[in-house]
Amino acid sequence: MMSPAMLRRAEELASQDVAFVTATVVRAQRPTSVEVGNVAFVLGDGTIEGFVGGSCAEHSVRAYGLKALESGDPVLLRILPFAEEADDVVEDGAVTVQNPCLSGGAIEVFIEPAVRAPRVVLVGDTPIAEAVARIGGELGLDIVRMDGDSAPRANDLAVVVAAHGHDELPALRVGLEAGVPYVGLVASRARGDGVIGELRGDGIPEELLARIDVPAGLDIGARTPPEIALSILARIVAVRRDRTARPAATPAEVQVAATAVDPICGMTVAAVASTPWLRHDEQTVYFCCDGCKATFLAQHEHASASE
Repeated sequence: MMSPAMLRRAEELASQDVAFVTATVVRAQRPTSVEVGNVAFVLGDGTIEGFVGGSCAEHSVRAYGLKALESGDPVLLRILPFAEEADDVVEDGAVTVQNPCLSGGAIEVFIEPAVRAPRVVLVGDTPIAEAVARIGGELGLDIVRMDGDSAPRANDLAVVVAAHGHDELPALRVGLEAGVPYVGLVASRARGDGVIGELRGDGIPEELLARIDVPAGLDIGARTPPEIALSILARIVAVRRDRTARPAATPAEVQVAATAVDPICGMTVAAVASTPWLRHDEQTVYFCCDGCKATFLAQHEHASASE
């Protein structure tokens, strides 16, 4: 069970829009020091808050916590004592790692991302706007109405303007200038050209104007407000799931540290400053512990001396 202090910390991170994963120990086999129910948070920079085992177990939790944070998918991490087969085994929803420095006993940790729902800023109170709000919630999107406190911002997923002429220009301008991945305008092509012309007259660059999707949504022959909302949300889902479809100007989403493989033991580790590392052949090499780093140095010193 998560302690009151950890619950408060989770609420604090969520209120600050900080993406993190919750790592909960669900199985602990002696003689490991960790206990079932121990909880830790892994942040995007590799920081671990809480306790889920010793330093070697933390390496695996950190590495796969970062992978889960990037993918958004939960995973069950099984950490086993060192065995002959050192490669990580990836199955549906689970990863088994052989930990060369685990003192003994198996640990299983459930890793669950706590990434805020993608925010879609909606402008308008038309039937189409109402349908977007209703259906969008079912898709796991955070639909917010544009006002003084919820103007489009860089980490939003989309701006949908379905206002039939009311407050269109400010919303489109702010969404484009913020670099929101998808900016859609519900309008006919003729009226859309007129709106774009007004934005052009206000000095909005052509490369930004070209990003406005008008008429908004996929062309599925939609006629009714729910059908039009469906076409718009289908476009937003495509942008969300296919990163290659996003504009080059789109800011990065969740920034997470990279992972690397220890060349000595084959363990996956996080490529962060707190992980043992060295420079070799103009590359940065990371290790699970100082022992593997020392072995690497000894091997390469020997190789250099024998050449």
